[in-house]
Amino acid sequence: MRVYLPPDANCLLSVIDHCLRSRQYVNVVVAGKHPAPQWLTMDAAIKHCTEGIGIWQWASNDQGGAPDAVMACCGDVPTLETLAAVSILREHLPELKLRVVNVVDLMKLQPQSEHPHGLSDADFDTLFTRDKPVIFAFHAYPWLIHRLTYRRTNHDNIHVRGYKEEGTITTPFDMTVMNDLDRFHLAMDTIDRIPRITEKGAYLKQTLKDKLVEHGQYIRKEGRDLPEIRDWKWKS
Repeated sequence: MRVYLPPDANCLLSVIDHCLRSRQYVNVVVAGKHPAPQWLTMDAAIKHCTEGIGIWQWASNDQGGAPDAVMACCGDVPTLETLAAVSILREHLPELKLRVVNVVDLMKLQPQSEHPHGLSDADFDTLFTRDKPVIFAFHAYPWLIHRLTYRRTNHDNIHVRGYKEEGTITTPFDMTVMNDLDRFHLAMDTIDRIPRITEKGAYLKQTLKDKLVEHGQYIRKEGRDLPEIRDWKWKS
């Protein structure tokens, strides 16, 4: 069995094509029904989905050294919120070195001994490091990621944000807020887990907490998300 969570339309098309061509597998593809940003070209999406997991170099800034934290994501909404969190952190704390890892094939997280698609321990450590904090945004229940990675060297540093059985009739972004999966919570999680920027990060954390209050007030008055949320785009 293989479980895929494509982050954008090109990845979805690539995954579906791959699944239709495969044999002797049960393929499960989890995809959203709303319009979403396009992160990859078709050629890049084919490569990424074929590999099933990888560093998004264009969103990372740890080239040439070890990252301060790994921002991992799996699924379309978690990918969007992770990239938005990364953009906030890089704007306000430019000294931070962040690595963005996107997961399409969940089975990559397991050891090779458990699944043929699983990464070796060496490859897993190369992506997620052996000792740095990993903030992992996931489209479903957080415990699944922990179960898939519990044998990995850096498991104790993997902090997963996902679905917590919280939800109601509300705005799309508010659903992420209710489950601590939004960009503001992800950015605050990252600050909390990097000791060297705790003091400077305190001011950014206060700003993010204020944004959450502003968000709550706005959606209750206007019935839709803040313009800066609705219209957000990645700036290279």
